[in-house]
Amino acid sequence: MATVLYITAHPHDEQASYSMAVGEAFLKAYREAHPGNEVIRLDLYKTNIPQIDNDVFSGWGKLASGQEFQALTAEEQQKVSRLGELVDQFVSADQYVFVTPMWNLSFPPVLKAYIDAVSVAGKTFKYTPQGAVGLLEGRKVLHIQAAGGIYSSGPAAELEMGDRYLKTITQFYGITDYETLRVEGMSAFPDKAQEIKAEAIERAKKTAQTF
Repeated sequence: MATVLYITAHPHDEQASYSMAVGEAFLKAYREAHPGNEVIRLDLYKTNIPQIDNDVFSGWGKLASGQEFQALTAEEQQKVSRLGELVDQFVSADQYVFVTPMWNLSFPPVLKAYIDAVSVAGKTFKYTPQGAVGLLEGRKVLHIQAAGGIYSSGPAAELEMGDRYLKTITQFYGITDYETLRVEGMSAFPDKAQEIKAEAIERAKKTAQTF
């Protein structure tokens, strides 16, 4: 049995969001095609993700110096523990589905906070004399991204930073099986927005069969 971590980074639901609508279609088809697999939903807008601040650095520093967890302040304990929970959940998954809109050429900042939370040496990667090595080989990633313009090709392709970053950071974790499902052009071609959405939903259903 595989475990899928279904990670959404959108404040809207599938009724108002193209990416969320396509994501829900994928998820329904995935569950039908792989009934034995476990799906864990993670709505980043409803998840406690501590920012890596002074409390976190202080807490990590105390632990690294050999101090007991009880020596940390209450704030340090709470934040360090929560960050540990997030990365352990991430590492325990076999497959990852990220659902995001494109905002300002990238993704919402809550996803960057989450990526920072799970980018932990000894968990998702390790340092070696030859450089960093990913520890999550054999996992799979699907990124469902919606954008109002066209960024998969053409003159705006070089401006796209969200999917490019997500692919790069997951490769840093050792994940080479990465797929992008784009829903794009709804603002550029508003008269075709529903057609674009419907076509993306069909692609999502097909992707779910083999993911």
